[in-house]
Amino acid sequence: MSIEIEIGRGKRGRRSYSLDDIAIVPSRRTRDPEDVSLDWQIDAFRFDVPFLGAPMDSVTSPATAIAMGKLGGLGVLDLEGLWTRYEDPQPYLDEISRLSTEQATARMRQIYAEPVKAELITARINEIRDAGVTVAGALSPQRTQEFWRTVVDAGVDLFVIRGTTVSAEHVSSTREPLNLKQFIYELDVPVIVGGASTYTASLHLMRTGAAGVLVGFGGGAAMTTRRTLGIHAPMATAIADVHAARRDYMDESGGRYVHVIADGGLGLSGDIIKAFAMGADAVMLASALARAAEAPGRGFHWGPEAHHTELPRGRRVDIGTVAPLEQLLFGPGHTAIGEVNLAGALRRAMATTGYLDLKEFQRVEVVVSPYQAQMEI
Repeated sequence: MSIEIEIGRGKRGRRSYSLDDIAIVPSRRTRDPEDVSLDWQIDAFRFDVPFLGAPMDSVTSPATAIAMGKLGGLGVLDLEGLWTRYEDPQPYLDEISRLSTEQATARMRQIYAEPVKAELITARINEIRDAGVTVAGALSPQRTQEFWRTVVDAGVDLFVIRGTTVSAEHVSSTREPLNLKQFIYELDVPVIVGGASTYTASLHLMRTGAAGVLVGFGGGAAMTTRRTLGIHAPMATAIADVHAARRDYMDESGGRYVHVIADGGLGLSGDIIKAFAMGADAVMLASALARAAEAPGRGFHWGPEAHHTELPRGRRVDIGTVAPLEQLLFGPGHTAIGEVNLAGALRRAMATTGYLDLKEFQRVEVVVSPYQAQMEI
């Protein structure tokens, strides 16, 4: 039962929680970390760790997508980023990392003004496929109708439709919107779609036939959506709401399972762990992986909102470089703040609370602990 709070005489609102507001509670049983499984499978594709590299130019390049695949995860390439606009985007990535804060937005707008090229989409997908790993590429809803055939013909394994928010019922008076249900029905590959942050929105996305739903809105390190638009969805509540929608959709559909993938605000291992505790099946990581030595952003991080042509809702942020990708994922750790050995932290948290796999861990007890973040500073 949700309880609404009176904000003022004319408005009431539901109390919601960020991941910082909750804490995981140990149970009566503990396990050996070596016995814990982090396996994740979506459709026919199985992964050793439930981590997806976010489709952002500062996080995922063809090379890092290949590296993620060989390490047991999944790298998702942004198919309308610099890698599909330029034959050699490295000089532009280097330039972005050298820009001053004052110059970054204007210059990035100029760099990203170069059109996306279908032949480069094909070339990048082929490059990842030739390495023998699962191929995942992402388009925004606006670009999907233009390039989806190119993406599918190139041999993508998982198609991601990702935006700040994605609905199953976009209404427009000026253009024909993407019919998600028809599009997914006619497609031959599994589709992951989002973001969504409410029970109702995610339930509608599940009904389109999506294999997975991305959960999140305005919570990433490089996003200023909350400040610019006043819109924000605290992640703990958002994940729990979408988890409940998945449960109800399973009853409605006769057992069809749609994966809940947390996306945004997962910069440290503790955030990642609590996302699973709230009901996520996997997590899409941005700033957490942008700190890798191999990350194309070279210690800087930004998303497509940072170079929006009309209303930027993000920024390029300096997050630094902490470790090579393999060490960042699997350790050994050399800091005590949750930046390195992300998989090891998840495995140990599950062992400490007595759970052997991710589905079981979704049942772990949590408490509301709003003082936690202040105590840890």
